[in-house]
Amino acid sequence: MILLQSHSRYLLQILTNRVQNIDKGVELDCHWVEFDDVRYHIQASIKNPHLLHLSVSLPAPPPETAFSSGLPLGAIEAIKAAYGTVVHILDPPRDGFNLTVKLNLSKLPPNEENKQALLVKIASVREVVMGAPLRVILKRLASRSVPSNAGMLIPLVHRPNESFFLVPQVEKATVVFPMRFSDSIDTVLAASFLQEFVEARRTAGLNNAPLCLWSSSPPNELKDAPEQALSANAGFVSFVISPRHVEGKKLDKTVWSLSTFHAYVNYHVKCSEGFMHTRMRRRVESLIQALDRAKPDDNANIAAQSKSFKRLSIEASRGNSH
Repeated sequence: MILLQSHSRYLLQILTNRVQNIDKGVELDCHWVEFDDVRYHIQASIKNPHLLHLSVSLPAPPPETAFSSGLPLGAIEAIKAAYGTVVHILDPPRDGFNLTVKLNLSKLPPNEENKQALLVKIASVREVVMGAPLRVILKRLASRSVPSNAGMLIPLVHRPNESFFLVPQVEKATVVFPMRFSDSIDTVLAASFLQEFVEARRTAGLNNAPLCLWSSSPPNELKDAPEQALSANAGFVSFVISPRHVEGKKLDKTVWSLSTFHAYVNYHVKCSEGFMHTRMRRRVESLIQALDRAKPDDNANIAAQSKSFKRLSIEASRGNSH
């Protein structure tokens, strides 16, 4: 299966090219959109080629989620911790965006390896911002400290006007995704994919993976969730995260995998749909070829119709038989 990259490939390409060609001082003004309606805008001027302004627009949060100044809780602290002096947060952000930062490329580390690692981290700004609340809770789980909101249902935004839910505890954290799809075919494929996803977790090679459950009705963890959040036409998926799943470097991967789980499922649903369409087209083409081979040859028919037959007498037919 394919995992979505934790960084914006396009943003990383822009940053890398800018660093490598900073002496040329080319003016830059780019807009682009990624999955789940995350929009970017990056600008740079000829006058200050080492300074870039990056703006990010996040998915519209549903009513049950908590945002502070247009950002998920803990996002400002996460940005400062991840980027240090290279990134300066502008307040207020530019119109139409949740976050605008000024990047100072002259403050990048001189070491090439460290420089590239920080550029990848900057290109992962989506994960840093949207995964901030989830990261805080999972860090506490890794240290096995008692969370102040233990047992409480915490909604986190991950798609436009949609949220997933987290129930933190001392020894585990349960993450529940209501799975919604607008297309009826996608809904059927997603429900089938998710059930197979749960079955795959039971194989011997995945014993250390988080426990995964699927149900067509809301699980008990969502008993306090608002009614509008419980409409899921493809069922509900639950993951039980243990401390061993978020220790050390595993934390970043777990945060990204959970934050983009719906996009991950949607990607594989679209790939399955495309594969089936390709198989159907090939089958139709083979049937058309079989029908073409079964058609009578027009030239042969004309030759058969043009043949003349001579009626033989009884004596002549007897002579031919001898």
